[in-house]
Amino acid sequence: MAQTDYIIDSGNSKLYYRTFGKGKPLLIINGGPGMNSDGFTYIAQELAKFNYQTITYDQRGTGKSEVAISSKNITMDLMVQDMENLRKYLKIDKWAILGHSFGGILATYYATKHPEYIDRMILSNSGGINMEFTTYVRQRQLEHLSPTQRDSLAYFEKKQNNGDTSLETRKGRAKYLAYAYVYDKSKAPIIAERLLQFNAEINTLVIQDLFKIKYDCAKKFKNFHQPVLVFQGENDILTVETAEKIAATFPNSKLVLMKNCAHYGWLDAPEIYFANVESFLNS
Repeated sequence: MAQTDYIIDSGNSKLYYRTFGKGKPLLIINGGPGMNSDGFTYIAQELAKFNYQTITYDQRGTGKSEVAISSKNITMDLMVQDMENLRKYLKIDKWAILGHSFGGILATYYATKHPEYIDRMILSNSGGINMEFTTYVRQRQLEHLSPTQRDSLAYFEKKQNNGDTSLETRKGRAKYLAYAYVYDKSKAPIIAERLLQFNAEINTLVIQDLFKIKYDCAKKFKNFHQPVLVFQGENDILTVETAEKIAATFPNSKLVLMKNCAHYGWLDAPEIYFANVESFLNS
């Protein structure tokens, strides 16, 4: 699979992006916030097989996208502007967008600002249309762990809270937290590796900004008629109710619930996930 990667200027930020394959453009927005796009290379390569040019990028301050990390530089509006700068740089009139987890929140917010540039949208285990997920997601994480895993996670998180930032402690936390994100527990090491990228400072700044802008898109899509595909694992840390509210917000949406599936459809339920994406993109 041919891959190109570049760094462009986006305001006061350096924005790193990669493209895979050829065809109509599909922007893939990874989760987090506070993680880079490395863990999304596989899905970008797979979706490029559907005659799309898939695009991944590192959100500002993560990976190779460099910016001074501060509340001034890490905001939802600037993250949307990064997406617009990338679209204009690539001379794209309209693109399909896939947002996963927090990436679904960012995709949704982008859609409130620039609906005219969206051809279709996939919201994959998205955080939702408002901040409701923050009231329950930590409890859901813990409920998806065994007692032993919870105890081990608590041990490493206590060490971190006491100032231990060593790689060993970070790996321990990531190892046990990862089990909450997959139904097939053999896939947990893939997620643990990704969780090691986590930048807590960026994560906190983004969540704070979401509250500051009063992120709530429940009534903003009455005139948004582009097709929207909503994926949700029935065993996710995010609830099915959150996905149902997303689907109800968009007039032209389809909700796909995946059994025996947690936060990553392409890991737990790849046949259902990729078949639905291919059908949706090429319909």
